[in-house]
Amino acid sequence: MATFNSRKGAILSSKAIAEAASWYCAIFLVALILLSIFRDSSMIPNNNDHNMIESNHFLSSKPCDEIYVVGEGETLNTISDKCNDPFIVENNPHIHDPDDVFPGLVIKITPSYYHT
Repeated sequence: MATFNSRKGAILSSKAIAEAASWYCAIFLVALILLSIFRDSSMIPNNNDHNMIESNHFLSSKPCDEIYVVGEGETLNTISDKCNDPFIVENNPHIHDPDDVFPGLVIKITPSYYHT
């Protein structure tokens, strides 16, 4: 009879451990969800910030890549300011009219610290 009670106690003990572990996992997941919500809401630009570009590029904090795809609402001036490349037109001979920039246009970026 003693072995039956010890097994029953072991089963109850393992159930308590499993239940506690599941509660800790649930609390951890809720904390991660809340953290990601607050992080995402802090990255949304407000209407007073005129330096933010209204495109899919505003969330990336890394510098511009050498190959850049123009986003919605961007101009060569905003791209030049963002990427620190004042010679976009000179380095991209396929751009015949600087005012004719459209989403999806692929341009080469050479930041000014590469220029001599």
